[in-house]
Amino acid sequence: MTEYVTVTSDAPDARTGAIKLHGPAAFEGMMKAGRLAAETLDMIVPHMVPGVTTAEIDRLIYDFVTAAGAVPATLGYRGYTHSVCISINHVVCHGIPSEKTLKSGDIVNVDVTPLLDGWHGDTSRMYLVGDVPIKARRLVEVTYECLMLGIEQAKPGNRMGDVAHAIQRHAEKHRYGVVRDFCGHGVGRLFHDAPEVVHVGKPGTGPELRPGMIFTIEPMINIGRPDVKLLDDGWTAVTRDRSLSAQFEHSIGITETGCDIFTLSPKGYTQPPYG
Repeated sequence: MTEYVTVTSDAPDARTGAIKLHGPAAFEGMMKAGRLAAETLDMIVPHMVPGVTTAEIDRLIYDFVTAAGAVPATLGYRGYTHSVCISINHVVCHGIPSEKTLKSGDIVNVDVTPLLDGWHGDTSRMYLVGDVPIKARRLVEVTYECLMLGIEQAKPGNRMGDVAHAIQRHAEKHRYGVVRDFCGHGVGRLFHDAPEVVHVGKPGTGPELRPGMIFTIEPMINIGRPDVKLLDDGWTAVTRDRSLSAQFEHSIGITETGCDIFTLSPKGYTQPPYG
């Protein structure tokens, strides 16, 4: 049985497995952190071009986030040594910045989580580098549509299965695979908290959505099969069949009437091409 707990303090909480129901102060904190996260992804748009290294993008993001009075939550998290995850082409998630350069035709996910005043603003977005083939562009478009269809189902009285089913149905209609190995999660004072937000499921199943819940929705969609494998670095997840993968992520909070999206782009950059 799903356990819910009303959060009456803004002090950091331990992860207990219970789903936290937050008040207005948490929503305000998440809105500020989410806006900074979205501004960070807006900032790098002109830099996502052929020839740039992912290490350069990592440095730009570190400088931007720290100048805003925040810290990158990934830096030092479970031994991770970078400010961002950058996942290219067949990398599903958690790609590590390096001296690798972006090439024309690449599709790239950039995942940021600035920690601002104790709140985690978690979001990711796809970028098209140079001249990207139609097949890859279509994957990116459908993945964004999956995210937004999932968010449409994120309202009080619905269940997590309704969110998951909307995502799975749309992806599989296009014969794409929905990754099972990674999921969204509760977020707030903690980087990762209950509930788990899976992206495949049946309507009417899973935890009930209640006002005050805060979590991410972040579908990872593959052109090929949904299977992934972890590389020897312990972080980078790739498609087993080397097919392309795409992901978008928003942090949201359930309200009395629907949901607030904390990580909307201030510049209106929803899906590429941007600008």
